[in-house]
Amino acid sequence: MATMTVWKFASADGADQAERTLLDVQRRGLITVHDAAIVSWREGAKRPKTKQLSGLKAGGALGGAFWGLLFGLIFFVPLLGAAVGAGMGALAGSMRDVGIDDEFIRRTREEITEGTSALFVLSSGAVVDKVREAFAGQEMQLAQSNLSDEQEERLRSVFAEAA
Repeated sequence: MATMTVWKFASADGADQAERTLLDVQRRGLITVHDAAIVSWREGAKRPKTKQLSGLKAGGALGGAFWGLLFGLIFFVPLLGAAVGAGMGALAGSMRDVGIDDEFIRRTREEITEGTSALFVLSSGAVVDKVREAFAGQEMQLAQSNLSDEQEERLRSVFAEAA
């Protein structure tokens, strides 16, 4: 089963730096990345920039439409108003099946703000200790996941050891 995680970085370019590490750990067989995307929100910008990552062995599993919908729900619906929000709400219902519910969207919206960035990753088969070693020295925080509470706490503690 694939897991969606959102890693927050305290700078607008932190996720871009982490992209290189993610691609490297995938190349070494330490994780299977099914799809990934980055959100970067520069200081003073009205809204964040988003991009789907390319160059992933199993990449493109979700496609641009998924990322567009997800990022629209998180970052742009509040700016567009209630009428558009209601229509997007109906589309969001299908995301609940994969653990992306209203709470996931709300919390992500609160976490990813101006001056920060985030790496969204749909993955499976991670060798967590080795992946953690690869990301050592990169200040990041698990902002969201669709893991069980127990799995998420274990993941947070593993990465906290590296900090």
